[in-house]
Amino acid sequence: MAYAELRGAEIIATIQKLEQRIVARFPGSGLSRISIDLGGLAESAAHEIERLRKPLWVARAGAISGILGIAAIAGGLGFAAVSRPLEMGALSEFLQGVEAAANGVVLLAIGTFFMLSLETRIKRKAALKALYRLRGVIHVVDMHQLTKDPEFVAWPGMPVEQAREPMLTRFQMVRYLDYCSELFALSSKVAALYSQYINDAVVVAAVNEIESLAATLSQKVWQKITILDQRRSETEEPARADAGQRAAG
Repeated sequence: MAYAELRGAEIIATIQKLEQRIVARFPGSGLSRISIDLGGLAESAAHEIERLRKPLWVARAGAISGILGIAAIAGGLGFAAVSRPLEMGALSEFLQGVEAAANGVVLLAIGTFFMLSLETRIKRKAALKALYRLRGVIHVVDMHQLTKDPEFVAWPGMPVEQAREPMLTRFQMVRYLDYCSELFALSSKVAALYSQYINDAVVVAAVNEIESLAATLSQKVWQKITILDQRRSETEEPARADAGQRAAG
């Protein structure tokens, strides 16, 4: 099912296309540099996920050795129990051996559990480190959109000291905010690659948090776009009405 899962190469290509659009529209801007950084993180994620999908043979060999050790001790105890009659003295020695073997089994079980969980913990640490970087990119994009105040563009009569970004037109600001929303979405898609290939509850929870953060911030961006669209409608409708009256007269 090739179309039922995310593919890193396709996400990277989409980020590169968005990067080209941002650079063409806003050359030298901070948003263009963030899009370049996101593309680099996506490429690193694709390579890292490919590495993390491979088994960690050292940890697996240690776990197999522990399991074989436990089986050997249990088999030895069973063989000793059936190979000779258990007299009173022999029974006492046998029970002491069982106690010592039980302690060995406990230690082997602890070591085996450690080796079994070692592979998961190593992969989890690498995935969480990358997810923290993606979360940082999302927050940086949010910082860029926070300075884009639609009120100055929608109501150009405002005093200049109340405006944050007076150099953008309405169209430019809508495009800028739309690019921010796309960066939020693509960041969450890069994060989703980790939960798709790493079956770990902690990683899945971290990815869900990033997706929720990106969706929340994107919603705030679209609220600004809605304000700009509403203001455009308010200014265009009277203009069309005046043009219709002049044409009728």
